[in-house]
Amino acid sequence: MAKRVYIFDTTLRDGEQVPGCQLNTEEKIRVAKALEELGVDVIEAGFPISSPGDFNSVVEISKAVKEPIICALTRAKEMDIDSAAEALRFAKRKRIHTGIGSSDMHIQYKLRTTREKVIEQGVAAVKYARKFVDDVEFFCEDAGRADVVFLAQMVEAVIAAGATVVNIPDTTGYTLPWQFGERIKYLMDNVKNVDKAIISAHCHNDLGLATANAIAAIANGARQVECTINGIGERAGNTSLEEVAMIIKSHPSLGIETGINTKKLVPTSDLVSSLMRMPVQANKAIVGKNAFAHSSGIHQDGFLKHRENYEIIDPSDVGADASSIVLTARSGRAALSHRLTTIGYQLSKEQLDQVYKKFLDMADQRKQIEDADLNELMAPYC
Repeated sequence: MAKRVYIFDTTLRDGEQVPGCQLNTEEKIRVAKALEELGVDVIEAGFPISSPGDFNSVVEISKAVKEPIICALTRAKEMDIDSAAEALRFAKRKRIHTGIGSSDMHIQYKLRTTREKVIEQGVAAVKYARKFVDDVEFFCEDAGRADVVFLAQMVEAVIAAGATVVNIPDTTGYTLPWQFGERIKYLMDNVKNVDKAIISAHCHNDLGLATANAIAAIANGARQVECTINGIGERAGNTSLEEVAMIIKSHPSLGIETGINTKKLVPTSDLVSSLMRMPVQANKAIVGKNAFAHSSGIHQDGFLKHRENYEIIDPSDVGADASSIVLTARSGRAALSHRLTTIGYQLSKEQLDQVYKKFLDMADQRKQIEDADLNELMAPYC
């Protein structure tokens, strides 16, 4: 049997921290329901103590969503945990996500405390959160830069205190994939009670490595990935949910599965992009508008002969429209002939050669050729 990896979606918490992309409660509920249809296991609905609006959003999402676990973020402080517990009171399945910095950088310069006191505060937070919920996740912030021996001590201590999930974040997106994988493996091999909790990966994309680091974590024993739709999030963003889901689906040899309905990926991406007024880059993997578009003549010819020559994913598998052949000056005769046939023109080889020369002149001038341009091009032959 394939091993299950749980998908923890933080679009409504980490993703919503993107400047200018804040959502109101009604919009958050729409996204949460879409995430439920998508099949995510956990929805991190917000940071309740941060604002009355965030608190209310967690309350209303808890009422609106039935299947996923609803998670609320806190600092390792009792007042934060009290707020989260109150906000989650209507959730069918609830989780409090608390934690503290684990790297010497954070301990010395952010928290201005000691390693010993950090563990003490983390343990106390977990124990306090367990008074309200059975499911407590603990984040070891900046774990990517933490001393790995100390990190293992922290993980072991919070699991002993009652943490059911331990989040290992590469908070600054600094770690290389093999380094992050080795870090997860070290914890799996050296934390005595690691079998009592799920190890989770929360990776940032500052160096463009978030998805690679998340997959490296899975390969080394992590069984939860924290991600966002379209990879949105603080600074350069988070691990992209759609990328993780399709990497796992495209590589059965990993022996891993998720509960994601991949046919909902593009519709969910479109919804988040629209509500947050944050366009998806055209070349974004899986959900970008060019993800299934072909404009190079060599690629177009190979694609038209057999789709899998240049596509490893069927667009329908992610809820995308059919693949497209984009006509430019880089396109070849095969692509031109295909498009002309599609709109009703049948040409001999000699005619195609003549039209193709005129097509290239037009394409150099107009950059991209649409059906209206082709009708204009074919007018002398009709």
